[in-house]
Amino acid sequence: MKTLMIQGTSSSAGKSILVAALCRIFRQDGFRVAPFKSQNMALNSFVTKDGGEMGRAQVVQAEAAGIEPTVDMNPVLLKPEADAKSQVIVSGKVWQTISAHNYYDFTSDLLKVIQDSLDRLRSAYDIVAIEGAGSPAEINLKEREIVNMRIASMADAPVLLVGDIDRGGVFASLVGTLELLDDQERDYVKGFIINKFRGNVQLLQAGLDLLEERTAKPVLGVVPYFRDITIAQEDSVYLDEREDIVSRAPADLDIAVIRLPYISNYDDFDPFEAEGCHLRYIDHPDKLGAPDLVILPGTKSTINDLSWFWKSGLAERIVNLARHGIPVIGICGGYQMLGRSLHDPDGIESEQESALGLGLINIVTTFRSHKSSTQVRARVVAGTGLLEGMNGQEIVGYEIHMGHIKGDQDIPALQVFETPHGGTEYLDGRLNAQGTVLGTYIHGLFHNSGFRQGLLNYLSRRRGLPVGDRSTARRATTRDQQYDKLADVVRNSLNMDAVYSIMGLHK
Repeated sequence: MKTLMIQGTSSSAGKSILVAALCRIFRQDGFRVAPFKSQNMALNSFVTKDGGEMGRAQVVQAEAAGIEPTVDMNPVLLKPEADAKSQVIVSGKVWQTISAHNYYDFTSDLLKVIQDSLDRLRSAYDIVAIEGAGSPAEINLKEREIVNMRIASMADAPVLLVGDIDRGGVFASLVGTLELLDDQERDYVKGFIINKFRGNVQLLQAGLDLLEERTAKPVLGVVPYFRDITIAQEDSVYLDEREDIVSRAPADLDIAVIRLPYISNYDDFDPFEAEGCHLRYIDHPDKLGAPDLVILPGTKSTINDLSWFWKSGLAERIVNLARHGIPVIGICGGYQMLGRSLHDPDGIESEQESALGLGLINIVTTFRSHKSSTQVRARVVAGTGLLEGMNGQEIVGYEIHMGHIKGDQDIPALQVFETPHGGTEYLDGRLNAQGTVLGTYIHGLFHNSGFRQGLLNYLSRRRGLPVGDRSTARRATTRDQQYDKLADVVRNSLNMDAVYSIMGLHK
């Protein structure tokens, strides 16, 4: 069993996407490969078949490798909350909520969990592709970190160090990172990758030569900056790079997603862009405009985000739009915000005991310590408004929430009939009497093509636009094709023979 680790000179250097690419490349070349990240800090998470919660990035990497994701691929997940705290997920289950300062008192205790997960993967696969976090040169954290060089040592993994040239200063970042490592750590680094390059690689050659001369380590490739590959991103840093402008083609449906401070699982909405919709992430009332649909996404800190929502002026604006018939959909935390009120008497998510919701559906949410996390199969049980013509439509998705909802005055939206534990039967979600406001706990709803097309047809009819399968005109490639496309870009950019040699493998 072989290992390879991708570390970076900074956060958002491109580690996650490069590990996904390498997972697909190794799979294409006939190897059984699994991803691994010992500790991930992210609000985008996923629920495995056995109900474990893990970081979305490792799910993407597992998909690229063609395998089922398991919590061993991400044994420790930190989900940031307000007040500099994080909910800590260990082996897929909630461990505790803890401050950043106190967390490092426990990292040594987590090493056994991490080692066990890594050992299980190493025994089951030919290659484990490991992702680091941030930078290995954070000298204030090195003694207590459990995600970079300590893991390279644990796995005896050669390290490829990635630098983001789009930020500027890539050569100084690479050389400076090496300088801050000790001799043993420096020996783990077997080469460099320059990522997100725009332009002619020949213009870099003098710098690449000097880098190799200065460090005595090879540059294994220069990966171009790309935007035309749709792979789910790890966390909300990606949203900073988006260009969400109001102007659009007349035939484009305009969908506005509220960018909450602790927005989670925003990859729920990626399929809309593949259908040619104009998808915008909005954090100020002046940017809202008059969209065809408003979406309130999931959040890890519902009451705190709801407070921001009211203070920003967006909540009042959206309530006004909804009262004038503009459709609004809330997912998970967004669903809870649509209700009359939220209550947290035990301080599960917030120090604030109660908060006023938007009052667009007649539900009340109370937070409890038990966290529901499961994959689900459900069917639509309403057939009006946003769900027009979809009665009986089946969908798959997953739930991650700590809130218990009461309220029966609105129309039930969905009925869950199956989880990985077998058959079940319970109602999920609400639709208001006018059919224009919908809330549900189910993530992944819009990844179901039948449901998505039904919703887009409803929105199109409201605008007087043609209905039908929008993707026939703007055919979106499959997820597998996107991973193959990513693998082609990275394979053509890297010296893969050298990569295999570093691992002690041959194609």
